[in-house]
Amino acid sequence: MSEAAAETHPSRINCVLICGGVWHDMDFARLELLKLLAEDERVRTRVFEDFENVEAIKQADILITYTCNVMPSLVAQEALLDWVKAGGRWYALHSTNSVLRLLSEGPNAGLFDAPRWAPLFMETLGSQFISHPPIAPYRVTVADAEHELTRGVEPFDTTDELYHLECHGDLHVLLETECSEPGTGFVEAADAPGTHPVMYIKHHGAGAVLYNTLGHCRGHYDLQPMLDWWPSVDRCAWDLPVFYDLLRRGIGWIKAPLDA
Repeated sequence: MSEAAAETHPSRINCVLICGGVWHDMDFARLELLKLLAEDERVRTRVFEDFENVEAIKQADILITYTCNVMPSLVAQEALLDWVKAGGRWYALHSTNSVLRLLSEGPNAGLFDAPRWAPLFMETLGSQFISHPPIAPYRVTVADAEHELTRGVEPFDTTDELYHLECHGDLHVLLETECSEPGTGFVEAADAPGTHPVMYIKHHGAGAVLYNTLGHCRGHYDLQPMLDWWPSVDRCAWDLPVFYDLLRRGIGWIKAPLDA
């Protein structure tokens, strides 16, 4: 056997990145996540706007999602849960857990509802988005300072969407925040104040979902057709080095079983 044939090489890591939906600058988020994934030359990434390429998900080693109001079909929901249970690790970001509809009739006309149309999807993720107060500064604190994902991370302030969540199952909360403001523009805003997870892990079988609610981003054109022009370019937590640290740690964490 030749010396070249006897060499061993690092194994390829197959990643699926799902980035799509509404009301966010998906181009910005997609590019930033691809740049972070490209820091590891082993990672080869396929990119989709929704969850419907079930075969790609089944073949993936790792999964990252940044979506808004993208609800998987039941077939895709079942495939996602089966993939995680079999040992997959999924880093879900920001509004992946949102299913929203703008009501046009009745006493709540003009408000957003969060229908429970995808219970399996939300159970897999560990939460469903319900509402958020207006974007404003808030403090993120560390709930578990000993975990590898948060070790050495100090409390920090961010200006972002503070998510009020309906939580499902046993969550290992890593980051959290206190909220005293109700959501605005949402049907279920009244019961929002309290302590809310910002980053957590939800285990399923041999795998797990890591969820990070931070990372809102919006450009001038991203509210069409509701609004033709948004006056500012919002980057929120993306402006903070600590957010990129959390993204890198999360990507490292979902890859960790492949390095063992």
